[in-house]
Amino acid sequence: MKRVKIFTSNPDAARFAEFAHGDTAYSFELLGPDGPRKLIEGQAQIFVDWVMPDLSGLEMCRRLRADARLQDAHVTMVLERDDSDDRRRALKAGADDYAVGPLDRSAMLDRVMALQPASAARTAGQVISAGGLHINVTGEQALWQGSLVPLRPNEFRVLRYMAENPNRVLTRKDLVDALGKAGDPDYLRTVDVWIKRLRFGLRGAGADHLLRTVHGKGYVLDLT
Repeated sequence: MKRVKIFTSNPDAARFAEFAHGDTAYSFELLGPDGPRKLIEGQAQIFVDWVMPDLSGLEMCRRLRADARLQDAHVTMVLERDDSDDRRRALKAGADDYAVGPLDRSAMLDRVMALQPASAARTAGQVISAGGLHINVTGEQALWQGSLVPLRPNEFRVLRYMAENPNRVLTRKDLVDALGKAGDPDYLRTVDVWIKRLRFGLRGAGADHLLRTVHGKGYVLDLT
């Protein structure tokens, strides 16, 4: 089943129940000041409140647009009132759209589902490139300096998430949460298997030096 993640800065909306329609499941995730902490699959659908606890919605929009992972994200600013100046400022900060809140579950789902055909077209052929590493997200293929990195689906997703967060120590829990595997303690041990297989795949392409273990902390993908 295809999964669509809806990120929202509203804690109440983040607790909305998952919704299934056809072969697609829509679920809600809380958006914090640091942006999404999970692997973003497909075009991100984001709802930002005009007022947030730690910063303004306008600043949140600017941060999202500065995040390379979210260049094609669809951002809706949820305004407190229908004010022309607020609408103008929201769009200038990087929002694609705006709505007067609060938005209930049905209103958010309606907006996201209406955007799905356009979202699929915008994300087709997405590529992550850093140094000699090239990741074709849609095709689920990774290359190092032109050589194929043989990976299973989970290891590919781990590599993709690490490439989106390079030069940063990621704990096993970070990786479990990012891949949506939270809730099962066995997955903490499974991360070690993912990393072993990922390292093997990178070694086969001549890139085993990219993946570094920080003992007692986690793993780093060293990219320049």
